[in-house]
Amino acid sequence: MKRKLFKSLLGVATIAALTGCSSGTNKNKDTAVNTTDNLETIIEKAKKEGEIASVGMPDTWANWVGTWENIKSQYGINHNDTDMSSAEELAKFESEGENGTADIGDVGISFGPLAVSKELTLPYKTSYWDDIPNWAKDDAGHWLLSYTGTISFMVDKDNVKNVPTSWKDLKNGNYKVVVGDVAKANQAQFAVLAAAMANGGDEEDIQPGIDYFKEIAKQGRISSVDASLANIEKGETDVVIIWDFNALNYRDTIDKDRFEVKIPTDGSVISGYTTIINKNAPHPNAAKLVREYILSDEGQINLGKGYARPIRTNVKLPEDVASKLLKDEEYKSAQPVESNESWDKTALRLPEKWQSEVLVNVKK
Repeated sequence: MKRKLFKSLLGVATIAALTGCSSGTNKNKDTAVNTTDNLETIIEKAKKEGEIASVGMPDTWANWVGTWENIKSQYGINHNDTDMSSAEELAKFESEGENGTADIGDVGISFGPLAVSKELTLPYKTSYWDDIPNWAKDDAGHWLLSYTGTISFMVDKDNVKNVPTSWKDLKNGNYKVVVGDVAKANQAQFAVLAAAMANGGDEEDIQPGIDYFKEIAKQGRISSVDASLANIEKGETDVVIIWDFNALNYRDTIDKDRFEVKIPTDGSVISGYTTIINKNAPHPNAAKLVREYILSDEGQINLGKGYARPIRTNVKLPEDVASKLLKDEEYKSAQPVESNESWDKTALRLPEKWQSEVLVNVKK
């Protein structure tokens, strides 16, 4: 579900100062959250809790399995996960209230501020706070990105002889383009935003992206094929517009030589995932420790092994991991959303505009 629902729509003098506060209820007095705890104390309490329950952080996504295995081996903390979308994660935190059964979740960036507005989160600034770009963290530490994704082109060279490297190239081609379900899929919505950015728009002005795909639709080049691994492997897609970590994973899973992954040189958008800690987490210290570990060098490298691009740019990835990712210079044209609030409003209007202006021109 995580991969299918990419989710629609961080100095500090001491470790003690890094710890957030909680207004939630924790029933285990021996391991209760204390805002003055240093990291050593958090680790001791986390070991006593002995468990961590996550949502939306399955083994197969971004190599979370590596994180959970290391948490188990280093701290003796057992793990279980329930895979679900961002909206479902927030709904679970909210519906369970003080009887929370989940500790930590992984949600799309837009859902971080939403969780804060609903007062669902326990803030915690890790010791890597200053390494996180301002756009990728909440001032109080309620949410902070662990890794990013950038909209890319995944090109099947068996079907496409001239690999597009820009939105201009893509528009001037003669092959089918897979965008996805803009009405439901966050990944597809960001594809439209990326096209808008490359053509003078932004999160407040999506029209250049709509106009771009309208023209491709009129050419009869918008494909309705689902961008599943099976369809891509069967050769039913020409160019798929998806997050880079999905594209790289698919490429290496099927045939690295057959596919090429490109970040469009004339503009793209960076977004990502943030951890949120449940205000009513049954194991709050374990959740804090997990966030601390995820932002550590080892934790960031684990994410890189899963094709996710670490948020901390000062982490040196081992060569075998770095070689799985695109080079840094290929991201020169990519930029994050400047206002998530504006994008959230635009994303609500986007499905109707896509239907009325793009899909009506798609040739059956």
